[in-house]
Amino acid sequence: MISQSQKIDYVAFNIMLDDLVFSDGQTQMGVLGGGGPQTAFGMRLWSRSVGLSSCVGPDFPATADDWLRQGGIDERGVRRTALPTARAWQVVEANGLRTQVWRVDEDVRRRQLGRSVEKMPRAYLGAKGYHFGVHPLYPDYKFIDELNKQEAVISIESFCPAAHQPQQAALSRLLGSADIFSLNEHEAITLVGSGKPHELAERLMDAGAKVLTLRLGANGSLVVNAETQKAFHIPAIAVPVVDAVGAGNAYCGGFLVGFCETRDLKIAGVYGAVASSFMLEQIGSPVIGPGTLKKVEERVEMLQSQVRAVTI
Repeated sequence: MISQSQKIDYVAFNIMLDDLVFSDGQTQMGVLGGGGPQTAFGMRLWSRSVGLSSCVGPDFPATADDWLRQGGIDERGVRRTALPTARAWQVVEANGLRTQVWRVDEDVRRRQLGRSVEKMPRAYLGAKGYHFGVHPLYPDYKFIDELNKQEAVISIESFCPAAHQPQQAALSRLLGSADIFSLNEHEAITLVGSGKPHELAERLMDAGAKVLTLRLGANGSLVVNAETQKAFHIPAIAVPVVDAVGAGNAYCGGFLVGFCETRDLKIAGVYGAVASSFMLEQIGSPVIGPGTLKKVEERVEMLQSQVRAVTI
């Protein structure tokens, strides 16, 4: 249990409710999503000091509150308003592609999901690391600049593909605005053009990425540190895939904690992949139970032997 006076080391942002529609016609309504809970889960596997910042409404289900409490995630940043909780359909295709269709209007989204340092609890200021998603063409630089004043490790991910390739100056500003930048292969292609994963990574690093995680789905991930010139291929852990929604967020949360605590790129990539594997095995974020940490240790040990250094 986190005390009310305790500072928080890692913070994730944004909560919404996902109404999932799968390719076989099955549905799952009101799943806790929005990127923040999944990221917090990935963080929580390796840190006992994790907070979540967002607004929710009266329709926020009791089961979601239970998940936060059972997971030991600090709720001081979860602000209750009279507006509905941000909500969207998530239509998942057989090939893993996902289409999001909002179920609340733009004003609700802006007010419930808007981020600012002044809205965060004082306990969340001075954290070791923050992670959140951005639109690659319209990032919230005001918020990013505010967070950068905290002298923490800033991790951001692209939450959607870019509709067009940005100008080089815009791309460089985006990639250089954070310490860690994460995206999947398709999102990378929309930013820098088609190519093999190592080519995409090279272009992104040349454009200003400092530490990069390029997520490759079943092919694992490619992690690169521009300063040390180290790069590793992190294999994906073979697990039955029930639902891929949120797996990338969990990866980012695990990677951030691993990087902050060890400054070891390989370990951070392993932490990210392990967190992602748990998310894939069920619909919604898992509960961290008595047997979870043993499974975590087993997957870390297994995966570390499979990681290989690569040249970018």
